[in-house]
Parts: sequence; C-alpha cells; structure tokens
Amino acid sequence: MIGWTVCESTRAKIRVMVRRILRKYHYPPDPQAEAVKLVLEQAEALCEDWAAV
Repeated sequence: MIGWTVCESTRAKIRVMVRRILRKYHYPPDPQAEAVKLVLEQAEALCEDWAAV
C-alpha cells in the first residue's frame, strides 16, 4: 500500500499548508522548520493508528 507517508509530493503539500497556517497566525519564523517537522511526525503517527484499525 502506498500511502501519503511515502509519497513525497503529498508530504510537500502538507508542509506548504502547515507553513501557511503558521504564517497566518504569526508564528515566529525561526522555529518554523521544527514545527513543520513535528506536525509531519504527528500526522504520520496518527496515520499509522488509523491504518491499524
């Protein structure tokens, strides 16, 4: 099964969406890269839980 966790184009789209949301709510640009990474890790973990059901 090829899911969004292995599809780089989908991960890139998610990164763009997260960056836009962070900018919208005036998140400081310095820790932004770490925040995007954390959101992707959390989404992957959540996806694994959904796939297990």
